[in-house]
Amino acid sequence: MTEFWSGVLQTVAWGIALVWVLRTYDVIQLLPGMVDLTMVDWDAQPEGTPTLTVVVPARDEAEKIAATLDALMAADYAGLRVLVVDDRSTDGTGAIVDACVAEYAEKKPGRLAAIHIAELPEGWLGKTFALMVATENSASDYLLFTDADVLFSPSILRRAMVCAQDMQADHLVVMPTVEVRSRGEGIVLGFLQMMGLWASRPWKVEDPKARRDVTGIGAFNLVRRDALNEIGGWLPQRLAVVEDVTLGRRMKAAGMRQRVAFAPGMVLVHWAKGASGLLRGMTKNLFSAFGFQPLLVMLACAWIAAFCLLPLVGLAWLPTLLPALVILSCIGATYRVMGAETLIDARYAWLYPLGALALMFAMVRSMVVVLARRGVMWRGTLYPLRDLRRHNSPFVWEREARKKRDEEVRATRVARKIAERAKKEGR
Repeated sequence: MTEFWSGVLQTVAWGIALVWVLRTYDVIQLLPGMVDLTMVDWDAQPEGTPTLTVVVPARDEAEKIAATLDALMAADYAGLRVLVVDDRSTDGTGAIVDACVAEYAEKKPGRLAAIHIAELPEGWLGKTFALMVATENSASDYLLFTDADVLFSPSILRRAMVCAQDMQADHLVVMPTVEVRSRGEGIVLGFLQMMGLWASRPWKVEDPKARRDVTGIGAFNLVRRDALNEIGGWLPQRLAVVEDVTLGRRMKAAGMRQRVAFAPGMVLVHWAKGASGLLRGMTKNLFSAFGFQPLLVMLACAWIAAFCLLPLVGLAWLPTLLPALVILSCIGATYRVMGAETLIDARYAWLYPLGALALMFAMVRSMVVVLARRGVMWRGTLYPLRDLRRHNSPFVWEREARKKRDEEVRATRVARKIAERAKKEGR
C-alpha cells in the first residue's frame, strides 16, 4: 500500500471514530437524564382527570388480545375508556373481544367497547382505517394508539397522563420494554436499539428546530385530540405503512409539542418469536421506512458496513487498530446505557456484528420482496407500490409543512402591507 492510501485509510478510520465518540458522549450525558415514568415523581393524578380513549386495533390476535384487554382493565386511571377495533379477523379475535366486552360490562360498565370492521374501503390500509374509525367513534380529550399484543402496568396510563400535562405534550411516546426470549432476538433487538439512536436522537425530539429527530412507537402513541384534528386526523396518511412513525413525523412537521419518556418494565411487548420472526416481521416495514427508494436502502447498508463492520477489519492493521478499538468501546458503552432503559442485556454488544448483518439482510430482503410483488402484502391485501410511494416518503410531511409555513408567512406579509396602506390612506 502506498503512503498516500495509507494516510487516507487512517484519516477515514479516525474520522469515523470521532463521529462515534461525539454520538456516544451525547448518549452517556443526555439519555440517562430523560423522563423515566417509573420514578415516584410521576406517581400522581393528572389535574382535572382528562378523558382518555385507548385504541386497540386488532386483526387475527386471538392468542394475545385477551391478556392485553385484561391488563388495560386493571389500569387505575379514572378517565379511561378502551375501544377495540376488530379489523376483519378470521381467527376468532372478534368473538374473544365480544366475550371480554360482556364480561367487563358488569365489572366495569362503560370502560370497554368494540367495533367490528367487515370491509376495507379502497385507498386505506387496514390499520390506519381502524385507527380512523376509532378516532371518529370516541370523544375523549386524549387518544392512546397501541397494539393488540402490549401489556401495560396498572399505573402507566395515569403516569403518562401526568407527564403529558406536565410537559404540555401534544404527542407523547413512551418507549416500550421489548421482551427478549432468545439469543437471536437479543442480537437483533440490541443492534436495532443502537441504530435507533442514529436515526433519531431521543433527547432532541422535543426541540422544534431538530426536525429530523422525530419519534413514533406503535405500542404507545399518546396524542391530544385537538392536535390530531389540527393536522387532519388519519386521512392524510391513510396509506402509510409505518403509521406510528409517520404520525410522529406529521406531528413534528406541524410544530406540535412532541415528547419522549422511558418506563422500564411498564409497557411490555414481544415483537416476534426468534430472530427469524423479527426479520420476517420487518419485511413489510423496512423498505417503506425509506420511502420505497432503493438508493436510500443501499446508502443505509453502506453506512452500517462503514461505521459498524469496517472497524472490525481495522483491528487487523496496526495503523487503524486504535481508532477501531475506540469505535468498539463506543458501541459497548451505547449498549450499556441503552440497556439500562430498555432492559436488553448489554452483553449482546459482543455479538453486534451479527445484528448488523441481520439488519442489512432484512433491509435488502424487504426491498427485493416489495419490488418483486410491486407492492406490500399486509393482512391479506396487496397494496400497489405506485400508490404507496406517494404516502410513505420520509420527507413529504416536512415539505408540506414548509409549504404551509411559507404560505402563512406570505399571508402575514400581505395582511401587514394592506394594514399599512389602509393606515396611510386614513391619514
